[in-house]
Amino acid sequence: MSTRRYRRKEYWNRPTMSLWERVYLFEIVRGLSITGGVFLGNMWRWMTGRKGALTTYYPEETRADYAAANRGKHILTRRPDGRPQCIACNMCATVCPAKVIEIEAAFDPDDTAHPKYPARFEIDYSRCIFCGLCVEACPEDAIRMLKEVPNLPGHDRQRMWITRDELLNWNPHSDVAKPYPAATGPEKPRGPT
Repeated sequence: MSTRRYRRKEYWNRPTMSLWERVYLFEIVRGLSITGGVFLGNMWRWMTGRKGALTTYYPEETRADYAAANRGKHILTRRPDGRPQCIACNMCATVCPAKVIEIEAAFDPDDTAHPKYPARFEIDYSRCIFCGLCVEACPEDAIRMLKEVPNLPGHDRQRMWITRDELLNWNPHSDVAKPYPAATGPEKPRGPT
């Protein structure tokens, strides 16, 4: 059995490196000068009593310079009667790139406007990338991301699954952009009187 040596394909427009690019020493010195300058500047500020590098001691302090549109913990909004605004359409779970949202739909025959609701709604925060696509995909304004991130880091992955009850009750919101109609019972058939 003969083994053929792999020959890499050669392209007609193959880029060539100049002498400056082939000598990496200049780029290494440039990178070290930038890093060293930041380090020495922070060290000088620390030695003179001014604050150097911004360090936040997480559980005791929270950063005040978070952006206004910072994406933090998820919540589910509520209907006026206290039930979740979610109609279990699974659009948030479908659009999630990390596939961390799990929804189990249930049927409520008494709700004529939207009979589907989530019997189980869970988010796995150990894999969530906080992209906010679930919020953008929701047609009912049922899921939101608040700025706060309370006790999100953890050592146990099983406790990083956030359930429907915590999503509804942690920081309840009822100011939805698309409110539900008032709840009405099943209509009684009208007969001749």
